[in-house]
Amino acid sequence: MNPSPYTIREASFQDIDLIKELCKQVWPATYAPILDKGQLDYMMEWMYSSASLERQIKEGCQFLLLYSKDKPVGYASYQLLHDQQYKLNKLYVLPALQGQGAGRYFLSHIHEKIKAQQGQFIELQVNRQNKARYFYEAMGYTIREEADIAVGNGYYMNDYIMVFALN
Repeated sequence: MNPSPYTIREASFQDIDLIKELCKQVWPATYAPILDKGQLDYMMEWMYSSASLERQIKEGCQFLLLYSKDKPVGYASYQLLHDQQYKLNKLYVLPALQGQGAGRYFLSHIHEKIKAQQGQFIELQVNRQNKARYFYEAMGYTIREEADIAVGNGYYMNDYIMVFALN
């Protein structure tokens, strides 16, 4: 079997600018067909400003960076919610690598990290129109419920909440 072309490392405060740069490449490609420009801009600032990313790290979000041959190609974050329940907050790979196994590799790595921390369940939110929903279903996630979550400025996240048992 060929070794994976991917490597993963933990991110820190020093990586905030890199995470923001990756977001600028991924978010418009992912969400421009789903969200209007006003909401897209608002949510990028809300979730990816330096202050927001710093706060997320301080509040216990573990950020990871995915590399392909020493080039950063993706980012993710997850955190412990309570007991043995975790939440995947972000999982993004550059559009050019989508559908080529990068996301599968990244998510499988996160599953293993959470299992090593005695995590038993992981949940995530995905926009109901985001094709990533099918990726998560292929990875074994199931839809638990629909949620419409106010994020400010009159905007909502219209998501599925999906769950996965790590056993």
